[in-house]
Amino acid sequence: MSVVRVEHVYKDYLLGEQRVPALKDVTLSIERGVFLAIAGPSGSGKTTLLNLIGCIDTPTRGKIYINDQDVSGKTPDQLADLRARTIGFIFQTFNLLPVLSAAENVEYPLLQRDDLTKAARQRRTAHFLDIVGLTQFAKHRPNQLSGGQRQRVAIARALAIRPAIVLADEPTANLDRVTGQEILQLMKKINRRFKTTFIFSTHDRRVMKMADRLVKVEDGEIAMLAMRANSKWSKVREGRRITAEGSNGHPDTQVRAEAAP
Repeated sequence: MSVVRVEHVYKDYLLGEQRVPALKDVTLSIERGVFLAIAGPSGSGKTTLLNLIGCIDTPTRGKIYINDQDVSGKTPDQLADLRARTIGFIFQTFNLLPVLSAAENVEYPLLQRDDLTKAARQRRTAHFLDIVGLTQFAKHRPNQLSGGQRQRVAIARALAIRPAIVLADEPTANLDRVTGQEILQLMKKINRRFKTTFIFSTHDRRVMKMADRLVKVEDGEIAMLAMRANSKWSKVREGRRITAEGSNGHPDTQVRAEAAP
């Protein structure tokens, strides 16, 4: 089952009185458990696509399905509830609340969940801080943490809701090379351990190199999907319809596979 399906999606923005197309007839299916990078030049539409998948924005036309639920017609409150239970976010600027400790930042999105007691929230917070190696820094505020530690807090916060999908917008952009590599390795480890789908918007070749699926976006359209198997890449496409299969999946029989150039 696809965790994300994007079907014939268009997204336009108004610039003054001019309508500017950001995405044009995008169709994409992403299976559960992939570590996928969406790459492309600035203005190509990759961040717009990430925001649509994350239900932060809505398409002008077309449909988006999360766990086979059509989210295109949901109200803002329904979308907020879906995000709170299904989609974790990691940002390049970390987006931590400066007045809260690391533990409080991780717990913060859980406060919207009326199905969790305070004790359950605290147990879950401690569990995911331990997973990212920050148990001893639980009471530290963001200004007492390094950039890598702040990003680890952001990862723990994203995981705390136990999401089906984690969306990461340029998560290594504000980190040095060594720290960025450590963060990527941590996310890949989490991806493999929990089968959580990771979807990145990125310019970073390190992210692309570590991904097992790579979607290239150009001028608001999906230009290509590369799939890694046994350390080799193959290119999969069928016009504008592209499927990103899971780590043990196979390309749909409708889709052509060819050696990547």
